[in-house]
Amino acid sequence: MADDDATPTPGGAQLDRVDELIGYHSPLAHRLTTERTSYQSQMIPVTSYILVACCEAFMRYPEAMRTIAGAMDPERIGAAGRRPGSRINTVHLWSIANFHLLGRKVLSQFDPSLDRPERTLEVLEFWDAAARGFRGDGTRTADDTGGTIRVYDDDVVARLATSVQAVDDDGRALVRRQLASLVSYLFLLYFDTRVGTGDTGPYDLGALGLGPAGDTLVVRDLYQMGRSDFPWSDVAADMPYQHLVAGLVLRGVDARITDFGTVVTDPEDYLDRLVGVSLFTTDDAPSGELRPVPVEELGAVAAAARTTERALYRRIARMDTMEMVRCGAEVYFTFLRPFAEVAGVAGEIDWTVPRDLAPAMVDLLVAAGESVGGSSLPDEQPDMYYLPYR
Repeated sequence: MADDDATPTPGGAQLDRVDELIGYHSPLAHRLTTERTSYQSQMIPVTSYILVACCEAFMRYPEAMRTIAGAMDPERIGAAGRRPGSRINTVHLWSIANFHLLGRKVLSQFDPSLDRPERTLEVLEFWDAAARGFRGDGTRTADDTGGTIRVYDDDVVARLATSVQAVDDDGRALVRRQLASLVSYLFLLYFDTRVGTGDTGPYDLGALGLGPAGDTLVVRDLYQMGRSDFPWSDVAADMPYQHLVAGLVLRGVDARITDFGTVVTDPEDYLDRLVGVSLFTTDDAPSGELRPVPVEELGAVAAAARTTERALYRRIARMDTMEMVRCGAEVYFTFLRPFAEVAGVAGEIDWTVPRDLAPAMVDLLVAAGESVGGSSLPDEQPDMYYLPYR
C-alpha cells in the first residue's frame, strides 16, 4: 500500500468518530452476514474472490474516495441514486464501507501497521455522507427504519402503481418463472452475487391512495443485463434491455427490505400473493425517466436471458481458478465505480484488481477461501465484528 502523507493522523475526537462509525456497522454486518442465505458455488471460488476484493478495497478505497469526493460532494452523489436504474443503491452503499472493513479485518492480522485509522475514517465518512444523501430522511440504512428503502419520489411510485397489469393464477405462475430466469442469469453474470437485482420499498398502496387496503408495492430493479465494462459480458450483447424496473403488487403480505436490497416477507412465498405487475426501462434515459415496457415482453427477455446464461456458463467454465478470482474480484471492487461515474472521474481511477496485493498474498487468500468455502458464519460477538481502534 502506498504511503500517503496527505491525510493527518487523527486526534482523539477523530478516533472517537471512526470508532463510532465502526460500532454502527459491526452489529448490522454481523446480522446481515449471518442471516444471508448461504450458497456455495460448484464452479466459482466466491469466498476467495471476496477476500481478494475486500483486501484491495482496504488498501485502495481511501485514495479512490478522495478522488471522487474531490470532484463531487458524496452526499450529492448519494442523492443522485434516488432514481430507477442507478447502481448507487443500498447494497452498493453497504458494500463500499464494509468491503474496506472486511479487508482491514483480514490484512491487519498479517501486518497491523497497514491499519491506519485516518484511512478508515475517510472511507466511513464518505459512506456516511453518501448514505444520508441516498436515503434523504436522516437515516443511513434500511435497518434504521425497520426494513424500508423508499428512495423513489411520489411520481415514480405512482407511475409504477397505476400502470399495473392484473395477473390471474396462470399469469402469476408465468411471471414467477420469467423473473426466476432473469434473477438466475444476473446471479451468474455478477459471478454468483445478487447485486444484479435490487428491491426497494415497500409502499403501502392503500395508505398512498394508489390501491386497495392491504396491497403493497415492491419495486425490483434489474441492472446492467447486457454488455458492460465486465469483459465477460460480451456474450450478453443481444440482451434486449440493459435495465428493467418492475412494480410488483402483493396482497396480504408483510414486507421489509434488507440492506442487501432483498425483500423479506411474511408469508415467505410472496410471489404466491402477486396480484399485479408493471414493467418499465430506463434505457436511453440517463436521468432515470421511465419508459413503459409491455408486460408481455417479459417472456422474450427471459428467453434471451436463458440463452445468454448458457453461453455465459460455457465462457466461465473455460476459465481457470485465478481468472475466475480476478473476474469476481472485479465485480466486488467496482461496487465503488457507480459513485465515480456520477462524479465524472471513473476514468481517473484504476479499477484493475488485484493490483496492490503481493502475488503471494493473493495465493494465500485464494487458498484460504477454498478451505473456508461458502458455509462459514461469523463467530464474533456482534458489537465486535469489526474491532474499534481503542
